[in-house]
Amino acid sequence: MNPSDTLIFTDMDGTLLDHFTYSFAAAAPTLETLKTRGIPVIPNTSKTFLEMVELREKIGLKGPFIIENGAAAYIPHGFFKQKPAGTTWQDGFWCKSFISSKGYWLKLLELVKADFAAEFTHFSEMSIQELMDATGLSEEEAQLAAKRQFGEPVLWLGTEDRKHAFIQAVKERGATPLEGGRFIHISGDCTKGKALRWFMEEYRRQTATDVTSIALGDGKNDIAMMEAADIAIRIASPTHQPPSLTKKDNVYTSTLTGPEGWTEMLTQLLSLKD
Repeated sequence: MNPSDTLIFTDMDGTLLDHFTYSFAAAAPTLETLKTRGIPVIPNTSKTFLEMVELREKIGLKGPFIIENGAAAYIPHGFFKQKPAGTTWQDGFWCKSFISSKGYWLKLLELVKADFAAEFTHFSEMSIQELMDATGLSEEEAQLAAKRQFGEPVLWLGTEDRKHAFIQAVKERGATPLEGGRFIHISGDCTKGKALRWFMEEYRRQTATDVTSIALGDGKNDIAMMEAADIAIRIASPTHQPPSLTKKDNVYTSTLTGPEGWTEMLTQLLSLKD
């Protein structure tokens, strides 16, 4: 494949970032090579806008990013020649939102709370210290993670059977719950895959090039993104099995975990080593 006609969509936690330390150090040389070769790396994550603004700065990414499991895409001015379709100018980016805002989903959680008393908590109810304990984030990182715009992560405290009942209950009320590594994300009918497809359509429309999409992820909430991409790369995890995909062609699985696996697979696929 021609690396210059490639877009890379990547999950963050457990994929580009180490599951335990959140470090991307092992992928830093590969990120630099991709940057040199003009291959965009587009985070497609459950993280918030504020988290990603800070994180992309830390990592050295300058391009677009997709937040909160496909709830919205943010595209910096100048990435495309024209204003992307259906976007509004927001916080220094063109923003394409796909679902309702967070307040809607908080009301829905209030409706089901009586049936699941003490069996779950969620970000808006948790203190910064509780968020730090549950996620392993620093105080500053936890404060950014709490500022969600679209969905609400639920920390499940009950049994596995009751979790299935909870998921069914929120589904019946119109939510589309998505299980991530640590949390159940409650939001609307958005996925990382739908956001990827929208972005690819817009990219092809604006550039008139036939680009190939590569998606890398390690969790259940990455399945839609990997199914939607031309090439799927499942990153091995130290805590769970790789997610099962329906498609069989162009599916690869790393032997290494996290950013080491990220580097391993992209180096192989794109022949990044000189």
